[in-house]
Amino acid sequence: MSYEVIEEGSFKYMETGPEDGEVLMLLHGLLGALSNFDGIIDHFSKTHRVVAPILPIFELPIREVSVSGLVEHVKEFVEHKGYDKVHVLGNSLGGHITLLFVLAMPEKVSSAILTGSSGLFESAMGNSFPKRGSYEYIENKVRETFYSPEVATKELVDQVFAAVNDRNSAIRIIATAKSAVRHNLGDKLHQIKAPTLLIWGKQDSVTPPFVGEKFNELIEGSKLVFVDECGHAPMMEKPDVFNEILEVFLNDIKTTKAKVESV
Repeated sequence: MSYEVIEEGSFKYMETGPEDGEVLMLLHGLLGALSNFDGIIDHFSKTHRVVAPILPIFELPIREVSVSGLVEHVKEFVEHKGYDKVHVLGNSLGGHITLLFVLAMPEKVSSAILTGSSGLFESAMGNSFPKRGSYEYIENKVRETFYSPEVATKELVDQVFAAVNDRNSAIRIIATAKSAVRHNLGDKLHQIKAPTLLIWGKQDSVTPPFVGEKFNELIEGSKLVFVDECGHAPMMEKPDVFNEILEVFLNDIKTTKAKVESV
């Protein structure tokens, strides 16, 4: 699926769906792309204003390359667009940014959806990449992200391989990953009051199931749903199951809101 990428100043993003629909904002991971959200965009653009900013991991000034720098970008983007309230959904690093955005701008948040989120614990490629040109290593690493290796298409592997073999990009990836590890949120999660949904792959090897359980414990009132035969990116590997879980959650919020407003 291809998307029209809109460029406005320092922002690049895609947006689709009814203008009067509730905003569902999607935040990709460190090596993610808009295509990671194909299933969500296709399903929810019928009812929601779906927007996905491209995180400027490779565009920010090198001194600003960090989780905090990316959160500032998202905050500025939401203000630029004039969104009143957003349902914000993040995968992996995008989940980490989601959490920090919710903590920084709770008045702008309708709900938070985390899937394979960093912020407590993650096991990725380590602090450095193998020597340049090691396609087989990268291919294996990408495949390990999923329960079903075939989800790691050649297009996806090529995308990751290109990023880690560009010296400038690799430096930024490592800097961002190190920043995420340093920016542990264990002592802040109790501050989150927005309705929160955790969708976790039972076979996630990057942020294993115990991570989802810990998020569930620390975020009061959060709901945790495990997806079987699924790795680190449930929205890619089990899109129909993921969308069904998310739709029930969003409908419940809408129903609760309607009841409160009618009182």
